[in-house]
Amino acid sequence: MTEDEAVLQNVGPRLRGFRKALGVTLTDLAERTGLTPSTISRLERGHIRPTLEQLLPLARAYAVPLDELVAAPATADPRVHLRPFRKHGLTFVPLGMKTGGLQAYKVIYPPVSRLPPPKFHRHPGREWFYVLHGAVHLVLTGTRTELTAGEAAEFDTNAPHWIGNARDDMSAETIVLYGQQGERVHITDV
Repeated sequence: MTEDEAVLQNVGPRLRGFRKALGVTLTDLAERTGLTPSTISRLERGHIRPTLEQLLPLARAYAVPLDELVAAPATADPRVHLRPFRKHGLTFVPLGMKTGGLQAYKVIYPPVSRLPPPKFHRHPGREWFYVLHGAVHLVLTGTRTELTAGEAAEFDTNAPHWIGNARDDMSAETIVLYGQQGERVHITDV
């Protein structure tokens, strides 16, 4: 078996693994991708070979690069190509490839006067962060804690929580680890 054949043989189980890890049904995924539930099922079981037209919407639905979706052989360059994005006034810098487990981000909080009003979030899972620079406030179940550079926090995200810059004269920077549930931390409002 060639390396390409081995990659193709493993695409189906990888697709199923991504769907199960995301916790969506075939019908839910079909709505997100425009593919039929039957086609997705046949792809996952390896009964048909995926086409680019099928893989692209699946990669978008799973928010992973196409080469990760199919486990393409690694290139000689191990560097992570950081592509920052903004969400809810914060800047997120991915520190690794999404692999279905934990995901690390550098999060940059602008000075407090430039932050949107606090919104508390609650979701299944745990969150861990380490303050690299500046100071942040962690408000957890009504208790406010200020953490400065060199301090870390870990907490159950089922409790309502909010994190924001504690200062108005400088940005704050943290390293954050999210699991798949934690990645939705800024989507589910309480």
